Amino acid sequence: MMRVLAAVLVAFGLTAASAVASVEDQIRERIAPVGKVCLEGEDCGSAAAAPATASSDGPRAGDEVYNSACTACHATGAAGAPIVGDAGAWGARIDKGMETLIDHAINGFQGMPPKGGCGSCSDEEIEAAVQHMVDASQ
Repeated sequence: MMRVLAAVLVAFGLTAASAVASVEDQIRERIAPVGKVCLEGEDCGSAAAAPATASSDGPRAGDEVYNSACTACHATGAAGAPIVGDAGAWGARIDKGMETLIDHAINGFQGMPPKGGCGSCSDEEIEAAVQHMVDASQ
């Protein structure tokens, strides 16, 4: 009887250990990094790992940049951002001139980070986005 009990316990122990190992493997798989940082100048192993570059088709249009980078704040008023289309909110800003608006957009101003947080946007694209927002807010 003891041998049977010992055999059952050993079998259960092996099964439990196997189940724990399986769960641990599943956890490792779920929390594994989904990518890796490849700094310019480093050999990261493959062309697929190469850093993204701007499209060679030229700068994006103002509405495209607005929709991808600016809308989160300028459609909701987050962090005090003037809502696009609200002429009252934009009036005094527009009166300061496009040069000032573009400077604030590129370099950051009050709650807005430089380029509105769009690190991949060129200055020309930011300028186009500002023009788009001003046109829609007059």
